[in-house]
Amino acid sequence: MIFEPRALVKVAVNAAEGKKATDITVLDIRKLSIIADYFVICSGRSSVHVQAVAREIMEAVEKETALQPRREGMREGRWVLLDYGDVVVHVFQEPERQFYNLERLWGDAPVVGMPVNL
Repeated sequence: MIFEPRALVKVAVNAAEGKKATDITVLDIRKLSIIADYFVICSGRSSVHVQAVAREIMEAVEKETALQPRREGMREGRWVLLDYGDVVVHVFQEPERQFYNLERLWGDAPVVGMPVNL
C-alpha cells in the first residue's frame, strides 16, 4: 500500500499531540534534500515522555499504514529518531532539541502550519 507522506505527517502529529508532546513543528524539506520530504520535530518533558510519544507515533502510523520505522534512541529517550523514508520524526528532550537546533539547521525549509495543513 502506498501512503502519501502528507497523510503520514498528519498521523504522526496527531499521535504526538495525543501524548502531549510540546512545540510540534513540521518542516517541508522537499526542495532542500533528497533524504526525506518532511521532518516532524517535537519535544517531551523526560526520557519516559519522549519514549511514550515515540511509541504512540509508531503505533498510530503502523495502525494506519502498516509501516514500521527505522529507529534510533529509544533506549536513552533523549532524542528518538523514527525514519519512515519520506517522513522523519524527531522526538527530543528540550536540552537536545536546543543543542541540535534542527529548525535552524534546516532554516530554509518552510514550516508547515499547525494544525497540519498539507
